[in-house]
Amino acid sequence: MDFELRRIIETALQEDIGSGDITTQATVSSELVSRAELIAKEDFVLAGINVAAEVFKAIDPDIAFEGLIADGQKVQKGEVLAWLKGPASSLLQGERVALNLLQRMSGISTMTSSFVREVAATDAIVVDTRKTMPGLRVLDKYAVRTGGGSNHRTSLYDGVLIKENHITAAGSITVAIERARARAPHTLKIEVETTNIVEVTEALQAGADIILLDNMTLEQLREAVQLVAGRARTEASGGVSLETVREIAETGVDLISVGALTHSVKAVDISMLFTP
Repeated sequence: MDFELRRIIETALQEDIGSGDITTQATVSSELVSRAELIAKEDFVLAGINVAAEVFKAIDPDIAFEGLIADGQKVQKGEVLAWLKGPASSLLQGERVALNLLQRMSGISTMTSSFVREVAATDAIVVDTRKTMPGLRVLDKYAVRTGGGSNHRTSLYDGVLIKENHITAAGSITVAIERARARAPHTLKIEVETTNIVEVTEALQAGADIILLDNMTLEQLREAVQLVAGRARTEASGGVSLETVREIAETGVDLISVGALTHSVKAVDISMLFTP
């Protein structure tokens, strides 16, 4: 993650600062040393405190950053997340990027935690998707794990997921699975998307390792789970919300993928304020 994190931070800082922070250069003495706090403005599950620290370190190695709360912990409104001390101009230049990343990541971990809590005492595992913010996938997926969820495949290279268009192009589920089995490394599992019980049956007979049950009703999910009977893992996808996830989990599926964890997340509210 270190290489990816450096790339993300450098890109974000270049985008934000560009040729220089005109406002800070005009109003703040370059010799002024200040203290600041990162403060929670609402309740949430923290994720990304070390990422924020790395942002300020990239701006100025002389900035002292002390995180007070660890990732994965619940934070209450008004709590101080970190103390900072360093050149005021450096703190101001790092503020927006650090907060943008910290607020997004904490929003993801908070939403994930809510979904995980809803499926408690079932065997279902909440997983994410590739519907992440371009360029931030490594942070988005870390935040999902921090919130208690699990990661689906990271990218196109680390998992075989045969979807509707692959099946159409190949001609059938069976042909698509046969081709994937012949080409893909033996270490990769093969997952196939299905939309009805007929397709589930074909995927099972063709030897799929994981069967994705896309936009199925609760009755269809239960029937599919009974049909598969442990011969492959089952994943429910589509139409998953905090209001529906519990009922979906109770059908007996192994996995529930939730795109909203990363594509529709609301950033939490965090402020950086200078202190005396």
